[in-house]
Amino acid sequence: MNIRRVSYDHPDAVKLNDEVQAEYHVRYGDGGDATPMNPAHFRPPHGIYLLVYDENDTPVASGGWRVQNANGEGNRDGDAELKRMYVTEGMRGRGLARRMLAALEDDARAAGRLRMVLETGTQQPEAIALYTSSGYEPCEKFGYYRSYESSRCFAKPL
Repeated sequence: MNIRRVSYDHPDAVKLNDEVQAEYHVRYGDGGDATPMNPAHFRPPHGIYLLVYDENDTPVASGGWRVQNANGEGNRDGDAELKRMYVTEGMRGRGLARRMLAALEDDARAAGRLRMVLETGTQQPEAIALYTSSGYEPCEKFGYYRSYESSRCFAKPL
């Protein structure tokens, strides 16, 4: 497996994003994540987007972070927001999400960000388990879904 930096609008990133959106729709029945996203948010030094490729050069996992600072949506200065963490169904249970998370945390820390934050939901218990076992703790709600009962927000100092 190898991790590569790509643009958020890279064809492989778009493919995995389409898959995660379909999974969100199945889990929440709402058509997928409506959070506004822009490829520029994931360009250094404002963020990064990574894909994991298997030995056949097939993309099997994704994740990124983007700069967030104090705003009207509950973020704080120095935040790095984790986005689009996803592992394809056939590759789950191999530690790819944990490796991706560590790589994203390292990159955000190197970029001078102070805290990694993320929003997930009650229909993603495996995501909540990954984050809490990786040192994330519940935090004040932020972002697009902050008013939703199913929203769960977590943070970890970098």
